[in-house]
Amino acid sequence: MMGLKITQTASYVPPQVVSNDDLAEIMDTSDEWISSRTGIKQRHVSHGEQTSALAVKVAQSLLKKAAVAADQIDFIIVATMSPDFLTPSTAAIVQGKIHAQHALAFDLNSACSGFIYALAVADKLLAGPYHRGLVIGAEVLTKLVDWQDRSTAVLFGDGSGGVLVEKDAATAGIIAEDLRAFGEQAAILTAGYQPTVSAFSQDNTDQHKHYLEMQGRDVYTFATHEVPSSINRVLTQANWQKDDVDWYLLHQANGRILTVIAKHLNEPVAKFLNNVARYGNTSAASVAILLDEFVTSGDIQPGQKLILSGFGGGLTVASIALIF
Repeated sequence: MMGLKITQTASYVPPQVVSNDDLAEIMDTSDEWISSRTGIKQRHVSHGEQTSALAVKVAQSLLKKAAVAADQIDFIIVATMSPDFLTPSTAAIVQGKIHAQHALAFDLNSACSGFIYALAVADKLLAGPYHRGLVIGAEVLTKLVDWQDRSTAVLFGDGSGGVLVEKDAATAGIIAEDLRAFGEQAAILTAGYQPTVSAFSQDNTDQHKHYLEMQGRDVYTFATHEVPSSINRVLTQANWQKDDVDWYLLHQANGRILTVIAKHLNEPVAKFLNNVARYGNTSAASVAILLDEFVTSGDIQPGQKLILSGFGGGLTVASIALIF
């Protein structure tokens, strides 16, 4: 059976870095307060670059690394919860900017699980008539943040990461997947409310609903319970033991969450790759950025067994077992 093989990785973050000390100058917080609760030391913040611009840079980098022409791309999936527009899709903008005239293009919004969801969808496309595609996670979350709310503003950053995927008949690729949604808990994490205002109706919903709002304790509880369960399910499907896994690449939401998940799985925290201190929570981009960073460093090698897992708004959780 044909499936997905990751043949290139890439990432891009805006050059502007905002440290915890920088945030302390504009709100009631401190480096110690943020670091001790989240593990975050800094984040990258867009200075006018939209989500599509970040995604385009990743797409161009992937094509250049692979020496692949844009017209050889069959599909582009962009996972994002912070698109430039409701329409056109961010993926369609990327398709136009890189001149991938033969590629279908669409966005996928599963928030922080988005990149994992998108990889699973790409796997199905490659099992069909398509041969090569780009899967990108891209976010400019700072346009959705209320900079007066320290409970959320300190957590999020901007960035983009992605992979070039190709049809492959070898043993590499996605071995098992677990994609789940918990919509009854949707109100726990929201952003970008669209009011129903027209010449004939008035929406009196609090305008603050435009901003990212999160019930942090509930998200923490959700992540620390549902992610280990999801990972155990894909391990069972893949017929892998925990000792078989070389690396865990989880959504970089909070350093504490990663530590607790490792403990629940009875796995050494050293197997959980981590860059949250440098980038903060970049939602759908976080696992893709993490993957590229550790492929580039040489820590992730072809043939290694990886567990990728995302969790967040929806609420959603998504995990895959992948042979790189």
